Amino acid sequence: MRTTVTLEPDVARMLDDYARRTRKSFKETLNDAVRLGLSRVNEPTAQRDFVIEAKPMGLRAGIDGGKLNTLLDDLEAETFLSKQSSPPSQ
Repeated sequence: MRTTVTLEPDVARMLDDYARRTRKSFKETLNDAVRLGLSRVNEPTAQRDFVIEAKPMGLRAGIDGGKLNTLLDDLEAETFLSKQSSPPSQ
């Protein structure tokens, strides 16, 4: 099949360089590159397991790290209430 393809300058340069090094024609080089690229597209990719590594938080005994958001909410509420009850500064 004969067709016209517009190549990006960097791709054309890579094809020219590879054709020169391998002493193949530009047509052979282009066909080989397209074949290789398309064969890899159809290959199934190996999926790796997603692993989370636990790291010590350095919390003191008795502090539940899972409830830190609750503690933060309580502190923000206290700050908000203390600002509401104090007279505005001038």
